[in-house]
Amino acid sequence: MLNSDLDIDREHPEYSARKHIWKQYQDMYVGGEQFRARAENYLVRRQKEPHEVYGERLLRVFYENYVGSIIDWYTATLFRREPNVAFEGPDDRSRQFFVQFADDCDLKGTNLAEFFRERFIDALICGRSHILVDFPKWMPAANRAEEDAKGMSRAYLVGYSAENLINWSLDEHGKYEWVVLRTSGLRKPNIEDAGWSKQTRWAYYDKENYRIYERVEKGEQRGEIVLTAAGKHGSAKEGRVPLFDLEVSEGLWLMNRAASLQMEHFNKSNSLSWALTMGLYTMPVIYSDREWNQILGESYYVQLGPNDRFGWTEPEGKVFQIATDNLIRLQEEIYRVSYLAHAGGSVSGGRTQSGVSKQRDFAVTQEVLRAYGDEVKETMKRVLRAVVCAREDSLNIDVSGIDEFDIGDFGAELVDAERLLAFGMNSPTLKKQVFKKLALKYLCDVRQEVKDQIAREIDSGVID
Repeated sequence: MLNSDLDIDREHPEYSARKHIWKQYQDMYVGGEQFRARAENYLVRRQKEPHEVYGERLLRVFYENYVGSIIDWYTATLFRREPNVAFEGPDDRSRQFFVQFADDCDLKGTNLAEFFRERFIDALICGRSHILVDFPKWMPAANRAEEDAKGMSRAYLVGYSAENLINWSLDEHGKYEWVVLRTSGLRKPNIEDAGWSKQTRWAYYDKENYRIYERVEKGEQRGEIVLTAAGKHGSAKEGRVPLFDLEVSEGLWLMNRAASLQMEHFNKSNSLSWALTMGLYTMPVIYSDREWNQILGESYYVQLGPNDRFGWTEPEGKVFQIATDNLIRLQEEIYRVSYLAHAGGSVSGGRTQSGVSKQRDFAVTQEVLRAYGDEVKETMKRVLRAVVCAREDSLNIDVSGIDEFDIGDFGAELVDAERLLAFGMNSPTLKKQVFKKLALKYLCDVRQEVKDQIAREIDSGVID
């Protein structure tokens, strides 16, 4: 627990050490104008390079965003089929709530799969992302029905990036004792206001209570940090902080693995581009023993003596070829460390790879995708089960799917299911589970209400 309210903006040592890296990684992922606007933080200035020359190089800067495309590919492939969420239990009112929750989990119209897709992208960029289970502000209620009517039991999720969790403490079991989440943004309550103000918000949570602090800054006026809300949070009965992490291991933190290579590629490619550009503007060379004081230009002529010679400078191009080869190697290495060696072939097309080798490389990629899928499913289970506990619902929740990534895998899975059922095992439970898995995978993009109805019909039906 914090010693006082004055400590609310204090940062954890690990946060202080990594926050500048997270900003760099965000720029590298987004690329485009965001990266160009901050290019001076990344474009290396040569020793004693004139300010005017460096400024011109900044104006011409460009960024080939390989790592951003790699992260988007992993995300699109992993969530090509939405995860299957199964709710089992006799409480129809609770089931109905989770059907609605799956279609709008953050009170902004975001479905559960899309919410976790965004959190997964953050995890690949910064190594981890955070999910807060929250409830509307508590009001007195006589019973559960009144709570539902007032909307107090309407749990929702809030996503936070690694940059938002500024301070925390862990107990002896490695679980959060308390956390501080900081967010900020521009605010203009009324259109008649003269200008925008910056609002910073701190959310403190421990195992029972929460406190919300705010500060408004307008121009040079820096307001005081004010406590705006406090009380018990929805997970107080379970005695835990309602914050959950979607975290990948160091080996699967893609941005961290490829960042140094991507930055080296950025600086090398811009240096090569600058050298090629300057090579187009050849300089005249005068070979003469006389003192040279003539002015050269398009509107002037050059007068040479009998023994004088005139020529132009032009690079031979050997270093250009070396630089080009190095850029190709860097590009291939970016894909290799991201477990996509089969996708990062030479841009010159000079490298060949056998079909067996490609298949082996893609098998590695599939294992990495399965590891990501396992982490997403496990985090989703923990979050949904925390909502069940906080609401005191009588439901069992399970999450499956996001473990097949071949575009034609459903046909093969259907054949495997037919072979399994053909063994004649007298187990209605096995048949129901096989049918549910096939149906939910095939209909992965339909509404959760329809999925839930199909699962109930299979569970309640008699299968021969």
